[in-house]
Amino acid sequence: MKLSISHQEHYSRIELILRTLFGFIYITLPHSFLLFFLGLWSLVLTFVSFVVVLITGEYPESIFEFQTQLMRWKLRVNSRLFNLSDGYPAFGLSATDNYTEFEVPYPEKISRGLVLLRFFFGFLYVALPHGIILFFRILYGVVLSFIAWLSVLFLGKFPKNFHNFLVGNIRWQYRVALYLCYMTDEYPPFTGKELNLN
Repeated sequence: MKLSISHQEHYSRIELILRTLFGFIYITLPHSFLLFFLGLWSLVLTFVSFVVVLITGEYPESIFEFQTQLMRWKLRVNSRLFNLSDGYPAFGLSATDNYTEFEVPYPEKISRGLVLLRFFFGFLYVALPHGIILFFRILYGVVLSFIAWLSVLFLGKFPKNFHNFLVGNIRWQYRVALYLCYMTDEYPPFTGKELNLN
């Protein structure tokens, strides 16, 4: 998996203020309305994929593409809401973005045994340990986000190490989601760093 959000040399103070004051109205509401219904469909497709993988050992390619595009859309929105990118997030599953990148290689085979293991025990060995660590990382990320907000407001710069940490949180969450949604057999590593792995 590859997930990145470009760090900009300069960030717009005006966009920062607009997102802070009105972002809920012009970003969150319109995107969330559409993403809510697509998310419901995504849950249905996840169940369909679960059944198909149990029967064939393969994840349906068209569903995989839909799920990847949906995650890409959410990444575009979140990068703006967390002030990691300027600009307005594009609508649509096939839309592109200059600041965000999300690529997942399509798996030729998915292990039926691992799918069953995740279905019955995924909460215990994936969601719980990763969730505990991510909870504290996200709390720390809230503090960093506030400091970064002040930095952008006064200096027009988002501290790069803060940016890397916050992107790492998102990357970590996406890896867990991919594994729990049966899109990969690779157990998510306990790190938010970009790895030289597929």
